[in-house]
Amino acid sequence: MITYDDDNPRAYTNHWYGIDFRAEPLRYKVGRGEQGVLLAEPYKSEILPNWRFRTPEIARESAALIYDQFVAYLDSGDFVGADMARKFLQMGVTRARRYANHASGKKYAEDGSVLPLEEDRRTSAKAQAAEIFGDFYRRAEYNEHYRDWKQEWKHEFG
Repeated sequence: MITYDDDNPRAYTNHWYGIDFRAEPLRYKVGRGEQGVLLAEPYKSEILPNWRFRTPEIARESAALIYDQFVAYLDSGDFVGADMARKFLQMGVTRARRYANHASGKKYAEDGSVLPLEEDRRTSAKAQAAEIFGDFYRRAEYNEHYRDWKQEWKHEFG
């Protein structure tokens, strides 16, 4: 088993394999950004089917569903679920932005050079999807109850 190592964030997320965070929420650490979003069960399996950003319409429906999950987790006293839903909203921003900037989803060419940005990177459907996810992400991130709880959680559990 891989143990937590402050100098190796990958070791931290690998440590999440096989943990049911609903059954053992105190083992959850908030981490940085989207860390662990595709590993933390059962939340990954509950939220991932709703996560889509192909078009602005699909992104709006997806982000709204995930935000509703965020609120439901908060209302049921499930901080880990709320944090994971917030991370999926954040990932909607970053992934849609990646495809807005580079239609292939790849930033680097095989030789390691940076590929050119798309001309329509600020107005494309993926850019619009990123904005939509960003609006819902900010609603979650700046929710007072969530922010207070997140600070308490980080202080107590990491």
